[in-house]
Amino acid sequence: MLLLTVVYNRSMEYINDEIKKIKKCLEDKKNIIGISESILEDTHFIKFFCSNDNLSESSIKTFNLNVANMLYKIVTTEFCKKEINNFLADTYFFLQYDEIKQVKPKIQEALLSEGSISGPNMVYCINRKNKIIDKITKCIEENNEINISGFLTFRTKELNGDLECIVDKVVEEYMVEKEYNEFIKLLKYFVEVQDSKIDEVNILVGKDGNYYLRDKDGNDLVEDMIMELSDVKFDSKESQEELIISTMITSAPKKIIIHCVEYCKNKELIQTISKVFVGRVEYCDSCVECEKIKNGMAILK
Repeated sequence: MLLLTVVYNRSMEYINDEIKKIKKCLEDKKNIIGISESILEDTHFIKFFCSNDNLSESSIKTFNLNVANMLYKIVTTEFCKKEINNFLADTYFFLQYDEIKQVKPKIQEALLSEGSISGPNMVYCINRKNKIIDKITKCIEENNEINISGFLTFRTKELNGDLECIVDKVVEEYMVEKEYNEFIKLLKYFVEVQDSKIDEVNILVGKDGNYYLRDKDGNDLVEDMIMELSDVKFDSKESQEELIISTMITSAPKKIIIHCVEYCKNKELIQTISKVFVGRVEYCDSCVECEKIKNGMAILK
């Protein structure tokens, strides 16, 4: 039973490896696939056969999905070779050469979705990739022969729109990260140019995620600041975290001990403190105060 014929030219020799992967994947699933290859001048013809004329619908879908993934990889490879530089130059002309050099590997990773899922942007990229694969799968289902050169010629414009959306998300994330790093650099400068007003700050994180700041003698460090800023409300978790950062920056402590960090619900806060106060941060989960937190005992104001 002939499943599909794939046609491509000699310049796409890397397709051979992808075809071998398809065959191995289907053989592992007990779907025996035969491959016949013929060459006419510079054109390769690959025919996929199955020994079973009554191949199940799920097996056919598996085969089509594997071919669609192969075509997706080809589309993204060609996009990265021929289109991405022009797209970045036209759309993100404000990016410097070094910035483009940094962001391009991130784009390629996102296009292939080979990295670990690291947040909503990566989830968005994977969803976009699946949308493209669905379009390719429908094309395969409607044809018993796929000419890859023709596919790229007539389908590239449509698919590139989705690929460009992925690029936009990656660049957006890169710019946010860049701004964050510049913010961290500025905070580090503020800390480094001023004298420390306190030797040690203890940040205690309660089981409920609330924060408590103490000096080495157990005195509350936040209360005085709240009294100084009596017109400002600190009733939300976000405002509490902003107050902690403000307190730390203005006091520039020589040492910071974070207790029960596992209860912190905003890991970015801990990350920010660690990056701003390089070499000054320690973690504790076994002192008397930590044991009180773990045992659910109230942290005294």
